[in-house]
Amino acid sequence: MMKTKKNAPISTEDILLKLCHSVSSVLTEATHHEVNYSPMVQRISKTCLRPDIGCFVLFDGAFSGLVVINFTAAAALEVYQNYLMNMGIPKEELATLHTSDEVGNVMGELMNQILGDFTNKVSQELQTSISQSQPKMLTLNKQVLISVDTNLDRPQARRVSFFTEKNNIFYMELAMDKTEFIQLHDFTRHEVVDPDSLLRSVANGENMGSHGSAAPASQGNDDHDDLLASLGL
Repeated sequence: MMKTKKNAPISTEDILLKLCHSVSSVLTEATHHEVNYSPMVQRISKTCLRPDIGCFVLFDGAFSGLVVINFTAAAALEVYQNYLMNMGIPKEELATLHTSDEVGNVMGELMNQILGDFTNKVSQELQTSISQSQPKMLTLNKQVLISVDTNLDRPQARRVSFFTEKNNIFYMELAMDKTEFIQLHDFTRHEVVDPDSLLRSVANGENMGSHGSAAPASQGNDDHDDLLASLGL
């Protein structure tokens, strides 16, 4: 648990930064290859699905909006292949075309992990909640304009560039209402438990336990040997 003190108001750009961190951290962890984002953010007037492969996700709740992520074919294949090779699948067994259904399914799964990480951050750090639609990856050869199907008083749209380890570029676009969260009083924030870390801790605890139980047995064997030696056996 962490005691949170009053801070400056959290703006739309701060929420965008949380989303950028979710994209970067989830993809880096999943692939074991660095995925970074540009320190510069671009103001845009509309959000679009662009070639070669992309997805969009609607979210609603404390605030409404739309997230679009557009991959080039090279960026999508790099992320897809690194993810599955990190899971132990040989490269020769992987798809080589971004139009493969397997590539779309895997990238959709990763996008779901990203949005899940983002909604957890919103829940913990902003003490509120949002819900998301199921992401679906689409392969495209033309640009498709999409908009948020909700009432936004002051809609804002931003685009951020991301870079893979091989310097392939993909883009994330966010459209949401201009908003601001103001903290009224201090509160205690409960840290989110990482299931993978928890499993590793349990595994380490079990190993320590097995070592701990082996030590007395080893000591008992030593005492037994000493007794036999004293008897001349």
